[in-house]
Amino acid sequence: MKTLYLECGMGAAGDMLTAALLELLPEPGSFLERLNGLGIPGVAYRAGKAEKCGIQCTRVTVTVDGAEEESRDADGHDHDHEHEHHHEHNHEHGHEHDHEHEHEHEHHHDHDHDHGHDHGHGHGHVHRSLRDIERLVSGLAVPERVRDDILAVYRLIAEAEGSVHGRAAEEIHFHEVGTMDAVADVTAVCLLLHELAPERIVCSPVHTGSGSVRCAHGILPVPAPATAYLLRGIPSYGGEVRGELCTPTGAALLRHFAAGFGPQPLMRVEKIGCGGGKKDFARANCVRAMLGETAPEREQVVELRCNLDDMTPEETGFAMERLFDAGALDVFTTPVGMKKGRPGILLTVLCPERLRDEMLRALFLHTATLGVREQVCARYTLERSLETVETARGPVRVKKASGWGVTREKAEYEDLARIARSGGISLREASELVRTRKDG
Repeated sequence: MKTLYLECGMGAAGDMLTAALLELLPEPGSFLERLNGLGIPGVAYRAGKAEKCGIQCTRVTVTVDGAEEESRDADGHDHDHEHEHHHEHNHEHGHEHDHEHEHEHEHHHDHDHDHGHDHGHGHGHVHRSLRDIERLVSGLAVPERVRDDILAVYRLIAEAEGSVHGRAAEEIHFHEVGTMDAVADVTAVCLLLHELAPERIVCSPVHTGSGSVRCAHGILPVPAPATAYLLRGIPSYGGEVRGELCTPTGAALLRHFAAGFGPQPLMRVEKIGCGGGKKDFARANCVRAMLGETAPEREQVVELRCNLDDMTPEETGFAMERLFDAGALDVFTTPVGMKKGRPGILLTVLCPERLRDEMLRALFLHTATLGVREQVCARYTLERSLETVETARGPVRVKKASGWGVTREKAEYEDLARIARSGGISLREASELVRTRKDG
């Protein structure tokens, strides 16, 4: 299986991920030209070689209207000391001007920090809502799947900011310069992953950094509130390095793409990319990306079973729905004969071992059972991937499975149904559009 492993021992940020993935391409220069041709307003990408603790890496910078955002540390000083770490300009900036300017809403760009900047010149305060971002991204010359990924990542950021500030994601407004900076990073990473096409992405536990950062609302702890929200359920740690190592953009990208978090799996590494951050530390300030092949793994799953004879079909159906929502791999029923001749059902749940307790809670909450039986099983699976096929009536996602000497694929039902409804054709005809397109 083609696997990408991301080593985030010094955190994660959009620019560092971009640089690491860029090194995995055979022609990074031509890809950089492609990025600069996307037409993100005012944005320009540059890449150059850097060195972190003697290790050669790539450093990617993004400028907006010719300028790269600067920030200050929690003491109000420029980021020149060894304790501060700042990735791709993730902080919302409160600007003090020598002219009057009233703000009717808070500044929220891609990451909810607000570092004080004193400007002696005029600076337009333009803010974008999530809907503005969606309109911007919809006009980018990227594949439909990449566009979907960009919007999904940005919605994660907006949801995190909304949770922190007690607002709906749609009510969050992003500062113009920071927004373009973040859109540039998210777009680059999404497009790079589309080009590299790994079948599975695994990430190390994430180093968040430690200490505090000055924001518009005061001094906040690291990880910042939005980052902490995005890292829920993801292994992370603080460590001795003071400063913000993982940004909200980095956290959102990892949350969206990574299928698992932990040590590097057993893999045959073929390419290694190293993306450097802006600051220098006693430890190499970079993200490493390793692309290679992993062998099909035997997965351990838990099978939970219980007998039920006193629940209505509706109650059973609701319980199954809640179990799926909780992360069950499969839930099914089998008719059985109970004592005293009563008909009943055997309810079976398959889940990863890490979700065992959550499944047990759901079973006891939503069913009438008094006991649950457990069996740990080995599970062998085919390698799965998703491909988007462009048809005359729009894109259709096609699920592929391969391994053990077999290959099969199936078009996503919801996409076929959308085409059938909008075009007034049958599902069979919609499927034929996909088959014809692939054969052609």
